[in-house]
Order: sequence, then C-alpha cells, then structure tokens
Amino acid sequence: MAESLPLEMLTYILSFLPLSDQKEASLVSRAWYFAAQNALREKNVRYNIPVSLSSLSAIKSLGLKGITCIGLTNLDGSPASHQVLQSVAYHLGPHLQSLCLGWGSPTEASFVALILSCPALRSLDLSGCNSLFASGMLLAQPEMAQRVQQALSGLLELNLAGLRDLADLSFNRLSSCAPSLERLSLAYCHLTFELVPTQGSTNPQDSSRSHLSFCNLLRFVKERAGRLHALDLSGTGLPPEALQALGQVAGLQLRELGLHSCRDLSTEAVTALCRQQPGLTSLDLSGCSELSDEALLAVSRGLRHLQHLNLRKLQRLTDAGCTAMGGLWELQSLNMAECCLVSGRELARSLGSVHRAPPPLAFLSLAYCSSLKDASVFSLIPLLGPSLRVLDLSSCVAFTNRTLQAICTYLTHLSVLRLAWCKELRDWGLLGLGEPSEEPGQGPQPHRELEHQALEFKDPFPQPQGPSLLMLQALQELDLTACSKLTDASLAKVLQFPQLRQLSLSLLPALTDKGLVAVARGCPTLERLALSHCNHLSDEGWAQAASFWPRLQNLNLSSCSQLTEQTLHTIGQACKQIQMLDVAMCPGISMAAVRRFQAQVPQVTCVQSRFVGGADLTLTL
Repeated sequence: MAESLPLEMLTYILSFLPLSDQKEASLVSRAWYFAAQNALREKNVRYNIPVSLSSLSAIKSLGLKGITCIGLTNLDGSPASHQVLQSVAYHLGPHLQSLCLGWGSPTEASFVALILSCPALRSLDLSGCNSLFASGMLLAQPEMAQRVQQALSGLLELNLAGLRDLADLSFNRLSSCAPSLERLSLAYCHLTFELVPTQGSTNPQDSSRSHLSFCNLLRFVKERAGRLHALDLSGTGLPPEALQALGQVAGLQLRELGLHSCRDLSTEAVTALCRQQPGLTSLDLSGCSELSDEALLAVSRGLRHLQHLNLRKLQRLTDAGCTAMGGLWELQSLNMAECCLVSGRELARSLGSVHRAPPPLAFLSLAYCSSLKDASVFSLIPLLGPSLRVLDLSSCVAFTNRTLQAICTYLTHLSVLRLAWCKELRDWGLLGLGEPSEEPGQGPQPHRELEHQALEFKDPFPQPQGPSLLMLQALQELDLTACSKLTDASLAKVLQFPQLRQLSLSLLPALTDKGLVAVARGCPTLERLALSHCNHLSDEGWAQAASFWPRLQNLNLSSCSQLTEQTLHTIGQACKQIQMLDVAMCPGISMAAVRRFQAQVPQVTCVQSRFVGGADLTLTL
C-alpha cells in the first residue's frame, strides 16, 4: 500500500517522524529510502562527516542527494584532510548553504579553496579554528579577498567563537568579505576594551595585528547597523560602558543578544539596553552575577516582544524581580536554573495575574533553585498550558508527589521532563495513587492500594490510577536520577513510552532485573540510557532486556557492581548501534573484556573503562 503512494506524499508522512525513525524507515525499500532522504533535506539536518579517506564515497553520495548542510570533524592539515576538502568542494560546494569547520585545523590555502567553491553559502562556523588566524595573513592578498567576497556575498551568519588569535586586521578582512552579514558570534574571543580610541584607530587600515579591540568591533557594528540583527559576546568580559555604547549605535535594531558570563555587567547597563534595544526577542544574561532584581524588572517592562530569556545562575535574583514577568506575553523559553533565592511564588502570581492568556512557554527550567517552594510550583503548573514541551525541575528538593501528579494532569504534551535528585518522589506518586495514611507515632504506613493489588491480582507491580506518569505519552526524555525512593513497583508500570529516546535511572538503589526488563519492554526506542550505581542489576537481567533496545547508542553502566563481561557480550550482540559505553568502576569487568567488546563492536567510538576490574582506588588516586 505504501509503495503505491507518490514520493511527495510519502516524504510528507515521514517528515513527522523523529530523526532516528526516519533512518529506520529508509531501510524498508528503495522508495522509502528516497522519501526519508527528502524528509531529512526538508528539515535541514546537518550531516557531520569525519575527515578520513573512508568518507570520500559518502561525500559523493551526499552530493548526489543535494545535501546543503554539513559539518567536518577531526579536520587538520594532513593530506587526507586536504583530499576530503577537495571532495567536499567538488561534490557539495555548488549547493552548500551551511558549513561547520568548528574546532578543526584547516590550512589557509585549503580553506580558501573550499570557500571559493561554495557560492551559495549562508552560514559559516569557524569557531575554534585558530590555525586560520595564527599567522595573521588570511585573505591578505587583495585579489584573493575579492574572489572570496564574491563567494560569500550571500553569507548571513558567521561564527568566530573561541578564536584566541583573532585580531582586528584579520577580522576586518574576513568580515569585509561578507557584506550581507546578519548574525555574528565572537563568544569567548579575547576582546580588549578602550572606549576612547587613539588617533587614527577608527581607520580599518590601522587596525591592530595582535589583538581584537572593542573599538574596532564598535566601528563594524556602526557600519552594519542597518543589517546586523544578532550578536553574541558571551564570555568576552564586556564592561557596562561597552554595552551602553553598543546599545546606542544609531540604526542598530538587535533581535538577539548573547552576554553569557559577562560578569562585570551592571544592572544600570542592562536597564539602559532595554531602553535602547526594545525590539530584542532573545537575551542571554546567564552568569552575569552582578545583576539584581532591577535588571529583570527592566527586561520585563522594556522588552515586550522577548521570546527567549536566559537568567541561569543569577544568584542575586529574588522573587521581587519576577513580579512583572507576566508582561512578557510572547515568552517561549525561560531559564532560571540556579537562581538560588527564587522561591517561585511571585513568578506564579505574575503569570496568573495577567488578563490575557499566559505566555506560550515551550521551555522552562527551574533546576537547582534550592529555595523553590513546592506550593509555588504546584500553583504554577496549571498556568503553563499545552505549549510547554520541556520542564526541568532537577534538584528541586521540595518537589512532592502531589506536584508530579499535577504535571501529569495539566502538562500532557511534555516531551522532556527532568526530575533528577527530587528525592521525595515515591511509587504512589508516579502511579497516580493517593497519599498513604500516617498513623500517629508510627510514621508513614505501606500504601493500602499497593498491598491490595498485590494480594488480589498476584501482581508485584500495582496498576496505575488517576494522574500517573503514563499520561505523558509524548515524552522523549525522562530523568529520574537519584529519585532514590522509587522501586520496581512503579517503574515497571509507568515507564511505557513509545517515543522515549533518553532515560536516566542512575542512583536508584531499589531497581532490579525485573524492573529493567519491564522498562525495556515499555520503552523499546531508547537511544540513550543511564543506569550507573544500580547495584542490583545483573547479567541475567541484561540477557533479557538487551534485545528490546536495538537502537541504543549511548549507555552508562558505571559502578554497577554485579555486571560481568557476559553483559558486554550481550550488549555487543543485541545493540548493534551502540557508540558510547561507560563501564567505569565495574569490578566484574576486566580490561581484557573491554578490548574484546571493542573488537566485537567496531562502530563504538568511546568506551569509558577507568578503574574496571576492581582497581584499588586508594592506590591510584
């Protein structure tokens, strides 16, 4: 039936599948293969190509498919890298739109030759490519610079993050070759700040050959003010006066600004920025440790069109700063992780007090907010609405089972839920049961419903009732790390998610082989699984579970004391897509067993095996 569908219709159907499912679908038939490739191309998936001679045939194949977005890994100045770059230039260059060479070491000549073959390039990532800028002679020849300018005339995005050797002169040469540039990243580049330029320093020809100055950057921003919309200066140590100078550039209308870890920024500078750039839709202030509540109030009142706000690790932020957040009506992403003084009370009150619908949040992180109150989270959840896809409450120690059941009731469209180190979670909370009674002087009693079901149905695992975790059927990632009071009784029943790709059950001391096998049957599409420090798991459990996980790529079994090399053999036989395995500090696994596993599964790229075989840590530390 599916074979008779037109290619366009089959492509449309497969486009709704996750990337891993599209890969599986491409193996069904020739028609499905081409449809899956078309769907991947429409999603603008980036193909990461390892630089080796064995990749040459793949590059030719990708060229025939018209792939437009690639990244090259392990790039250096070797003859093999030169040959790979030549192949990319010939087969992919004419239609390539996005190219990532991040943290590679290409030679200047090979880089220029590649760029000249990519006339359609729209995005170029040179982050960490220090080899291109070490000599300071990149594009020094005017004739070559002119040819590169013709090739990069349509370039919209340039990433120069982490370049320790980038100087004014080399930056000016490269940026002048991209007249259409709209997005620029200089994150973690070493900027020098002299707001009062010396005589003649505003002339590009007199720019420094040894360092990248803020004055030179400011001149560039002024020249491109009408076109530049996104700027990332994270980790550059930007001082308050420099931010004010940027914000007041005539004609500059930034939409995205990254200031992560600019620790010297002041509340006054951010307040001024909100007045100068009211059109910002994305702002990253994470790690700007000097900012206080007044900065967040200024953001909430001045940036009405803000969609993405990162406030992670603002340790001076309190509830008082959250009182105006209800005015951010278009907010889609909010990260307040590690804001240790925020209880959540004013955030819930602010979002609930607006007359219109709450902001359409799709991402919310309150992880590691040690002062977060469970009552605040409980009152916040009904306000988040069906648009929320990612919720991170990791290490919120006050989080209770009642609040988890509220999540299961109101947030049924979640795709990512992180509850690591929420140690008060219990089986009855995951199963949607009521709170067990507590007899005076005797503490909490065993849950009667759990006992009743176990006796009546002879089933050690009770059935879910009410708002259980099973209601979150759209989950693709679930983190229950160190929720140490959970047992097989709930995990075996609620971990039944057909779309789940990533699961962490590390540091669950009560998880046994029975629970492992039940999870394997309920979550057959897992690609990443963490089970470290689960000391009741054995070879027998893995012998039954491994066959249910053919897609498993990343597996963490560190410090699982009962596992032996038999588990490695089982994984090698059943999990043919495994790429990364961690068996560190597993006393029952020897280095010889690890080597045999690597020979058995050659596609494995990384095996963590430190202190295997019961190494004496007191001697090695």
